[in-house]
Amino acid sequence: MKSIYALTALAIWICSARGQSQVWQQCGGTGFSGSTTCVPGSYCSEINDYYSQCVPGTDPNAPSQSSASSAPPSQPTGTSPPAASGPLKFYGVNIAGFDFGCNTDGNCQASAAWPPLLKYYGHDGEGQMDHFVKDDGFNAFRLPVGWQFLTNDVLGGPIDDANLQEYDDLVQACINSGAAGCIIDIHNYARWNGEIIGQGGPTNEQFAATWGAIAAKYANNSKILFGVMNEPHDVPDINAWADSVQAAVTAIRNAGATSQLILLPGNNWTSAETFVSNGSADALNKVTNPDGTKTGLIFDVHKYLDSDNSGTHADCVTNNIANAWQPLATWLRANGRQALNTETGGGNTDSCAQFLCEQIAFQEQNSDVFLGYFGWAAGNFDPSYVLGEAPTQSGSTWTDTSLVSACLAPNKH
Repeated sequence: MKSIYALTALAIWICSARGQSQVWQQCGGTGFSGSTTCVPGSYCSEINDYYSQCVPGTDPNAPSQSSASSAPPSQPTGTSPPAASGPLKFYGVNIAGFDFGCNTDGNCQASAAWPPLLKYYGHDGEGQMDHFVKDDGFNAFRLPVGWQFLTNDVLGGPIDDANLQEYDDLVQACINSGAAGCIIDIHNYARWNGEIIGQGGPTNEQFAATWGAIAAKYANNSKILFGVMNEPHDVPDINAWADSVQAAVTAIRNAGATSQLILLPGNNWTSAETFVSNGSADALNKVTNPDGTKTGLIFDVHKYLDSDNSGTHADCVTNNIANAWQPLATWLRANGRQALNTETGGGNTDSCAQFLCEQIAFQEQNSDVFLGYFGWAAGNFDPSYVLGEAPTQSGSTWTDTSLVSACLAPNKH
């Protein structure tokens, strides 16, 4: 009889568990038809009218219980308890155009860049940023630019004044939008025309000289962040790459930009999932300011949600929490570091709305180590682009894409 009771109890437990949402899964929201209860050790937290999610811990709004009641539920196995939760520092969007003409092998043509500004016959990037700030609550933008555009295709050459003026028009539009942060991002994949910086290609000194010149121009503007390099990949020596990053950091600080945040990118497309396992975290953890501190040095990570993490498919298949964000949060917290997700996104589909909302909610639950996210991308991309986030305009009215409305826009959280 005892075994029968045990089997009966097990069957009841299995049925109960199957009817509950797991940690970080959706548990409510307009149109949601799944389970609204969460597994023990978590509770259903309302993110907005359209999305609620199971998060670790005890519901702060639940009636208090006396100490004689059952003990509080233990932390679910495999979760990392957040040390702090709340609003992120940066809610952003990429404003693309100055990076057009750049390939993943670092081949860029200055003439192929397309400034996302009406005065240069591009899309209205300035209007987009004003809309994103005023109507959606975004407070930051990433402004990718090709290294070749900045030096007018001359490796080791000085910054081209005319080209920098065009790029600065976009930077100033970002600043004037009311944004709290504007990332200057060199979008070259750790390369110049196929050759890796500091590893057979441009020298660290050439790389540092470019960054020193840029930093000198923006040294007194607290809204500027410096994105050292977009998506290094297939870099043979991660420690040598850390030396290249160190050269850029030293040049930026020595140019007078002593307080702005500097973003340090790792290998493998700076993937959040492999940032620790591929050695990027340990190597970049040794990069310091000239005074030996690490203040203001933030890890730069990316993560898409499609089947191969490429950001080329309309559908999403994962929220990246168990395989990427949770392990990274644990490492960051243990090492006293922070990271910024400067590229993420998906198609304007129901699957991406679900999984991206889950990813953002997790980052907000771990805002002590994650500073924010930047969707990819608006600017000169059309809404028809698979990851298009550019709003459309009719008269004075801007209309966002469905993914921006569902998840990315901060005023929807």
